[in-house]
Amino acid sequence: MRNYVLIVLFVLSSQTYVHAWGFWGHQRINRLAVFTLPPEMVGFYKYYIGYITENSVNPDKRRYAVPDEAPRHYIDIDIYYKFYGDSAVYKMPRYWGEAVGKFTEDTLKAYGIVPWHIFRMKNDLTRAFEKMDVPRILRLSAEIGHYIADANVPLHTTENYNGQLTNQIGIHGFWESRLPELFGDEYDIWTGQARYLEKPQLTAWEAVINAHLALDSVLRFEKELTKVFPEDKKFVYEQRNRINMRTYTKEFSKLYHDKLAGQVERRMRASVKMVGDFWLTCWIDAGKPNLSNLLDKKHENDPMRNPELDNPNGSPTKVRPHEGDTGSMETITPKELRLRLMARR
Repeated sequence: MRNYVLIVLFVLSSQTYVHAWGFWGHQRINRLAVFTLPPEMVGFYKYYIGYITENSVNPDKRRYAVPDEAPRHYIDIDIYYKFYGDSAVYKMPRYWGEAVGKFTEDTLKAYGIVPWHIFRMKNDLTRAFEKMDVPRILRLSAEIGHYIADANVPLHTTENYNGQLTNQIGIHGFWESRLPELFGDEYDIWTGQARYLEKPQLTAWEAVINAHLALDSVLRFEKELTKVFPEDKKFVYEQRNRINMRTYTKEFSKLYHDKLAGQVERRMRASVKMVGDFWLTCWIDAGKPNLSNLLDKKHENDPMRNPELDNPNGSPTKVRPHEGDTGSMETITPKELRLRLMARR
């Protein structure tokens, strides 16, 4: 009975982790993207950095509640091999109207629409800047960051998204959550300053192309290691939120991470840069509105503000190093927290 319960928990945890990057990764990507912005934008985004960070995970939270939400996170490019061969990622229609004319909207939604949805979000965020609508700017900034990060994940470009077609079930959460949580603190995520995107729709497709090109390594390296790695050394049971869950051992994770040779780090860095680029592009396309005007009246009860700014050198703040940790929380001051983030630049 005990083994059955553990197996069920492993299956449930695998399904839960079909969210790209995990909460920790999505939040980190949005947070670091703030520091790519120019002076005209960074003050506003830093003021609301807490909201933009925390709400980066909202699209995942509503995946099973909103019927049209799930397809916005991925695109199964290999489904379209029957039309374009293995060049489908290069030959798929780039713009929504053209794609609907070719395949119908129902077909596109059945196999994922992430690159087109990013462009739709881009237009929505541009209009929010034009209207100087702070709640909408913040919500859309947080959420477009999520979809951009998803588009940069190899396993979000394939029907075999969790290794279920190749006897590698669980690899989705392994690549996206386990590896970043174990090794993410070592990543160099410095990307330089955000730049204006002349053709943002094509940029969204570039992310999908680069992610899809990495897919073969994601699956092949895990399979090669599994063939030579003892089963009892590959998996371990760890306690998360007082529940024993089966996950990959640190030893197996490190070997796999090393074989990938910085792949996860590169995909995360690309995500951070692309999020900043899209935020900047939306702001410029809206006519470069003066965001400092939106901060003239700082309300103490503003639920979206960044509380760190009230007392930058004051009392310590409790922060959780990684999503899902069950250990004690680390205590650092707000100033130390900002310095750690800036040190990654």
